[in-house]
Amino acid sequence: MSVATFEEVTKTTPEKSLVVPLKKKAGRNNRGVITVRHRGGGNKRKLRIIDFKRDKINVPGKVASIEYDPNRSARIALIYYADGEKRYILAPLGIKVGDVVQAGENVEIKPGNALPLESIPVGTLVHNIEFEPGKGGKLVRGAGTCAQIISKEGKYAVLKLPSGELHKFHIKCRATVGQIGNVEHENIKLGKAGRSRWLGRRPTVRGSAMTPRDHPHGGGEGRAPRGMPPKTPWGKPALGAKTRRRKTSDKMILKRRRQHVTVT
Repeated sequence: MSVATFEEVTKTTPEKSLVVPLKKKAGRNNRGVITVRHRGGGNKRKLRIIDFKRDKINVPGKVASIEYDPNRSARIALIYYADGEKRYILAPLGIKVGDVVQAGENVEIKPGNALPLESIPVGTLVHNIEFEPGKGGKLVRGAGTCAQIISKEGKYAVLKLPSGELHKFHIKCRATVGQIGNVEHENIKLGKAGRSRWLGRRPTVRGSAMTPRDHPHGGGEGRAPRGMPPKTPWGKPALGAKTRRRKTSDKMILKRRRQHVTVT
């Protein structure tokens, strides 16, 4: 088992004005039907309201504290803005209490500052990237992740995402400079089943260990081969079948994260 050091965390209690209750759903939809399996239980949490839009334009803010957030792998930074407002942002690598961050078109290129892609030099590492201008950051928000601006041409910038995918984004889309902190998160080993349960993850049972009524792979005396292409519990193909529904962004992908190799 291994745990995080929390050496960068400077405050243990969250800002009350930026915290809301978080009700558990246990993977169920509004009808009470399980739509995501293996969810349930886990420690109680409260939701920290994070500023993914970074729409506080040209107002400097000072980092008041670096905090732990139970809802994400990244650390969060509490910002006190000059006009008195407080907001949480994702804490980039190297940010410290007392640093000043700002969002705008012509602000300094340094970790924590948010700018449109057209204002960020090629080669810069960024995170919290918008899919559409003004909609708020959707991509590259996990601990230790970053994307790199590869090129700009016309109305679009090409970014290399953590998966290796090359993707085009409109140059008006906003991104935050720097790599997200807590880079050692990927090395953490949970070490025991109970620690998964604290996170709200329930056990995953193999289909071959079930009965035929519960799973297509189930049944048989002793261990048995599948006898069929692998299937989900509902009989759908489990390997190789396309699952992507939102096709609108496909035209923006220049190079996919996976290269399919055909064996002849």
